[in-house]
Amino acid sequence: MSEANNSSTDPSSNGSVCTKNSVSVTFPIIFMSTGILSNSIAFVILVKAYKRFRQKWRAAFLLFASGLVFTDCLGHVIAGAITVRVYALDRDWEKLDPSGYLCSILGTCMVFFGLSALFLGSVMAFERCLGITHPFLHSTKMTTRCAKFILGFTWLFALCIALLPNLHIGEYTVQCTHTWCFIKTEGVSFGKESGILLLFSLLGLSSLGTCLVCNIISGITLVRACVKSKSHRKGKSQHVEMLVQLVTIMCVSCVCWGPFLVTMAMIGSLYAGPKSETWLLMGVRMAAWNQILDPWVYILLRRAVLRRVCKVVQLCLGKNADQLHRWRCSTIQSSVMIAAMDLSLTVARRQSRINQAGQ
Repeated sequence: MSEANNSSTDPSSNGSVCTKNSVSVTFPIIFMSTGILSNSIAFVILVKAYKRFRQKWRAAFLLFASGLVFTDCLGHVIAGAITVRVYALDRDWEKLDPSGYLCSILGTCMVFFGLSALFLGSVMAFERCLGITHPFLHSTKMTTRCAKFILGFTWLFALCIALLPNLHIGEYTVQCTHTWCFIKTEGVSFGKESGILLLFSLLGLSSLGTCLVCNIISGITLVRACVKSKSHRKGKSQHVEMLVQLVTIMCVSCVCWGPFLVTMAMIGSLYAGPKSETWLLMGVRMAAWNQILDPWVYILLRRAVLRRVCKVVQLCLGKNADQLHRWRCSTIQSSVMIAAMDLSLTVARRQSRINQAGQ
């Protein structure tokens, strides 16, 4: 997934041209290490937050988010280790995997970890939509036990889809660059081969669509609530924080996974053009970045970090912001002083009138 351009090419079975090039093993090692480090940092942050809010309404969201970054981290460890091994042996699959088992394991990992990330993103969006639009139902039904069951079911469902090619519903094959394995995309015929490709792409696109719909509903509900009432600002700020994280994850997933899923759908529907291999390579490279960018959403888009950013921005504005703050404070103080003086004069006049009437 990390090849550079090179002039050497091999024709694939469907007549397209597949890029082959020499890449040092250093790049996949750096890529894998960056992903593991990013997801580990995000996982520690989310686990600490989950322990703090274990008995509150944020617990389910934090549990799903922790499951997402844990899945991404595990994907970098397993799939990354196999990829490093492939590069170390100069992509010689006959020497590396004469039995074909390693290719099946790598393909299963890529499908499982890819679908798990997409499924968990849609589950998080639905959970927040339920919590914002129906808070009472969410508080009674979305318990920690229920959230753990949903998390486990999501992983199990993704694993079942990933195991289908191992059950002869489709096939995992070495792709044309000899750096990764995935569901067969060359010479696909109508039937099980095209069906598994369509199933993978439709499940992924459905997850992205679910995220979009749920986030739109949550955003509209929050805007209406803010317009009607300004009470419970702390709770609303936490809703907004989680919604911003979800929208960012959705945008990252759409940009990273969108081209790959659409290309897979075109190949599965037998409408792939002569440049399908080029689009497939570009799509899988973009999808690989999703697991690195996801954890930084939780690292950077936190209220504590955003507050510090606001303070830095205010400091960068310099004297203008300070003068504006002082002007506002002085205006409020003067208004309060004038109102207090008027009130004291009014009370003094009434007291004098009462004294005169008594005399």
